[in-house]
Amino acid sequence: MAEMDVPEEIREQCKELVLTDKHIEELMRRVVKEINRGLSKETHAEADVKCFITYVQDLPNGKEKGKFLALDLGGTNFRVLLIVLKDENEFEMLSKIYAIPQSIMLGSGTQLFDHIAECLANFMKEHSVYEERLPLGFTFSFPLTQLGLTKGILARWTKGFNCSGVVGEDVVQLLKDAIARRGDVQIDICAILNDTTGTLMSCAWKNHNCRIGLIVGTGSNACYVERVENCDLFDGPKSGPNIKKHVLINTEWGAFGDDGALDFVRTEYDREIDQHSINPGRQLQEKMISGMYMGELARLAIVRFTKAGLLFGGVGSDILFKRGQFFTKYVSEIESDKPGTYYNCREVLEELGLDHATDEDCANVRFICECVSSRAAHLVSAGIAALINKMDEPSVTVGVDGSVYRFHPKFHDLMVQKIRQFVKPHISFDLMLSEDGSGRGAALVAAVACREAQ
Repeated sequence: MAEMDVPEEIREQCKELVLTDKHIEELMRRVVKEINRGLSKETHAEADVKCFITYVQDLPNGKEKGKFLALDLGGTNFRVLLIVLKDENEFEMLSKIYAIPQSIMLGSGTQLFDHIAECLANFMKEHSVYEERLPLGFTFSFPLTQLGLTKGILARWTKGFNCSGVVGEDVVQLLKDAIARRGDVQIDICAILNDTTGTLMSCAWKNHNCRIGLIVGTGSNACYVERVENCDLFDGPKSGPNIKKHVLINTEWGAFGDDGALDFVRTEYDREIDQHSINPGRQLQEKMISGMYMGELARLAIVRFTKAGLLFGGVGSDILFKRGQFFTKYVSEIESDKPGTYYNCREVLEELGLDHATDEDCANVRFICECVSSRAAHLVSAGIAALINKMDEPSVTVGVDGSVYRFHPKFHDLMVQKIRQFVKPHISFDLMLSEDGSGRGAALVAAVACREAQ
């Protein structure tokens, strides 16, 4: 069956969701300008893209060996991992997921860190390393101001947490205090990092060209390797013998556009999503890219076209008209259908109570989904191309993690094609899917810190 033609009227209405090459060039220019504002002491405070310094200055070289613990805290569950690094990129990994009860999420910081320390001790008993003194890397995916590799001040809680006595405090010290209160296990906390840094480190262990870490999942963020001389806020030696010339920067780029820098490509759908979100006016780029919002963007366009009589004969359904009921996974499923077939699309539309959809409706719905997901991929590509050009290394690998990149059938290809178009001709690059970045990456940061200390 040949692919059906999408009517001119629908193509016309979807044009606002398409980024032109001129748009992308302008986006790249604005991204670099905003990153430089985040790196500068004078403008950091008001910059949207904060460019936090991670104090990670050494990447894995493949020679790291030994046993390491990792703690991955970023939501209602946390993971404890035991990672044994062996020769030639070989490793063993054991992990366990622990729940954080609602009462602890809303209780005191002491309760939270005592709970984590107890689970750590139990995990070490279960895996017979209770008697050993082990280094630990701590992935903490909440907004942090880092003052060193092992010092991170919590800026604010997100994701439903509201533990008292933690905001404004060093979370590494709070975890150390909880471990000390028990007095039964020996753990050296070697580093604190977020999931983006973990992704970069995890990929760099296998591919030593990795210089960018990217998350495109429920949220979106990127980190990259910057020259220390460009980092005004770096609180460490910048010159002299044996001084390290680079440091990893956590951009927190989800907030790009909060000052209006994205207004020239935002649509009525973006404005509506923002208006009904829990943080209006904030994280505007993330709301155009990430899995938390992609399905709803598609739904809003489908609803508008239905009400205009361009879809489903103008007849919608209660589910379609209900906010949040068109899931992001539907976008991936619909775009996974082979050209000219609509098997997944029909299943999705039936779940939404739209059994009366024609093949033409399916073709149009798929086109709308493609516009939304391609725009997301192109926005991410503009940022990544800007970072690659800024670093100006001959060859760069981008380590990527997150459900949108992992499960959308075309996201990888869309990104490769668009980045190639806008990266300087002499630079080669590739995108590498991270396997378990936030867990293994934390252990690797600890491993590298130990290697350097020795």
